[in-house]
Amino acid sequence: MSDKRENWSARSGFIIAAIGSAVGLGNIWRFPYVAYENGGGAFLIPYLVAIFAAGLPLLFLDYAVGHKFRKAPPTAYKKLMNSEALGWWQVMVTLIIGIYYASVLSWAGSYIYYSIGQKWGEDTQGFFFNTYLQNADGIAFGFVPTLFFGLVIVWAITVFILYGGVKKGVELSNKIFIPLLVILFSILVIQALRLPGATDGLNAFFTPNWEAMTNYKVWLAAFGHIFFSLSVGFGIMLTYASYLKAKTNLTGSGMVVALANSSFEILAGIGIFAALGFMAHSAGVPVNEVVSGGIGLAFIAFPKIISSLGAGGDLFGFLFFSSLAVAGITSMVSILEVPIASFQDKLGWSRKKAVTIVGGGSAIVSTLIFSTHSAITFVDIIDYFANNIGIVAGGLFSIILVSWFRRPLLTQLKDHVNQYSSIKLGFGWNFLITVITPLSLLVALGLTIKAIATEGYGGYPVEVLLPVAGAVMAVFVIGAIVFSCMKDKETEEK
Repeated sequence: MSDKRENWSARSGFIIAAIGSAVGLGNIWRFPYVAYENGGGAFLIPYLVAIFAAGLPLLFLDYAVGHKFRKAPPTAYKKLMNSEALGWWQVMVTLIIGIYYASVLSWAGSYIYYSIGQKWGEDTQGFFFNTYLQNADGIAFGFVPTLFFGLVIVWAITVFILYGGVKKGVELSNKIFIPLLVILFSILVIQALRLPGATDGLNAFFTPNWEAMTNYKVWLAAFGHIFFSLSVGFGIMLTYASYLKAKTNLTGSGMVVALANSSFEILAGIGIFAALGFMAHSAGVPVNEVVSGGIGLAFIAFPKIISSLGAGGDLFGFLFFSSLAVAGITSMVSILEVPIASFQDKLGWSRKKAVTIVGGGSAIVSTLIFSTHSAITFVDIIDYFANNIGIVAGGLFSIILVSWFRRPLLTQLKDHVNQYSSIKLGFGWNFLITVITPLSLLVALGLTIKAIATEGYGGYPVEVLLPVAGAVMAVFVIGAIVFSCMKDKETEEK
């Protein structure tokens, strides 16, 4: 196998792919429900703080490590500071996220079909939970055929794109579908703003609840989400940066990606909360009582907006959910790219072999777990632990190891970024990455663990929460240890 690494066709290819990773279901599905569950307007200020205190500093660190060493996380961290286990922790996080993200993506894909004739009817909430998911309390492994076939299609498309490589697969798919999504989504938001009661929803979204902001859980949710949304702290941006050519404006690219991501999330919040205002107006209840089950929010509110279009809703719903599904696939592709590149670097596998083993294995696990009556329960719990512990811990350890214990490395990385960047990293970045970002993440992680230990999560009984959460954490720890102990191709060649 040749050691020559694939490259993006140009910096614009990297930017559109990075935006494709950031802009997707994380913005449209996850951001509105996280904001909804954390007080609407009360969430926006912690969210903005999290971008500048943790998101951007770590984004630039990921870019620096990936671009300097031109490797996926395990090999890059091994070359940087002989800490391959940290990289494998991040790889395990991406594998877990990919396995459950495919489930949510299949829901979006299924709604392409349901939008024809608006099969969800008047009760969009009942249709989603009872008719489509066939949701059951507790852990129930009964087989749900509609979920199974949706997952099979999602994984088939994802693996097909990954076989195409960086330019013909990842980059090309983003260039086609991200612009289409933005256009259709903007039209949908405009329609939502015209609905009666939309103003009430926007007030709930933009009006800060100062009392709610004293609740540390709101801040935890903000920091956990920004990592997921910007794709930092778990290897995606590090891996994408490794495909960049030598002379690249890293900070300029990062600012474009962050601005595009946050702008799209705010747009998604406007659309969702306008729809919630309409639903509240129609039902005669407050906005905060209009739906339950935040994780299914996009599949409850969006069909309401589409139905408001009347007969034209069929075509628009079909186009919108098609674009949403494909936008989700571009993010899915970025998630799977991390373990694929990691095994290529570690074991010298060809791309086809890495895609077949990583993609195929993930697909089997994903379809077995998320084709059941407990699909949304598994998604909810795994999403919480992967983001609030897996991603945050991975990001925290990478920062501490570099900025606290290997200070000269931080200077080297900063100089590497500044060599060709339009926005130079200086004292501000040093201060954030050394003090503010790690301390904020350390507090967030500590409070999350404390909350789980004392209160559990989501009201789930111990017999449901413990097995799922325990399995997730076991994958992170055992995977990081086992894969870091494997012999790599360079060792075997010697």
